[in-house]
Amino acid sequence: MLTAGPSWALRPDPRPTPRPDLRVAPLSPAAVPSDSDLEVVRLDPEAAPPGGTTTIHAFVANRGPERTASPFTVIVTLPNGVTPEGPYFPANCEELGGGRWVRCVFEAGLKERRSATALVPVRLSPDLPAGTLTGGSVAAHSPDDRDERNNRQPFDLTVVETAAGS
Repeated sequence: MLTAGPSWALRPDPRPTPRPDLRVAPLSPAAVPSDSDLEVVRLDPEAAPPGGTTTIHAFVANRGPERTASPFTVIVTLPNGVTPEGPYFPANCEELGGGRWVRCVFEAGLKERRSATALVPVRLSPDLPAGTLTGGSVAAHSPDDRDERNNRQPFDLTVVETAAGS
């Protein structure tokens, strides 16, 4: 008779925690992808002090030559020491991985040579030293996209000292 359960249940799982699925759902059989090319444009957020806030602007452009026929997903990966703090734009953005990622979905129909921007407010940890935080990025995913080489850009976040008495 087992009283504590099987021995394999007592050992921690050695496999790493899987990364959440960050892509959009595949196209339905009736959907026809467009000939569009999403491109993430690098925009570094405004500097902020430890404990302060700033906003990540996840800027995505459609290089065309056609409008998007499918929804596309924008993923913001946050650097260590930074947590998302809604509300977000668009409102359907959601935190994943304990706040490590924020995923936003945009509807089909982004015209050629137009852009879409997700806004992700973030708070910096109060114990961050002044300097540059790296490790953040913005990525776009779409079943329509014909060139994924330009679908991800890093961003740097500058942590600044607060003025005395502020």
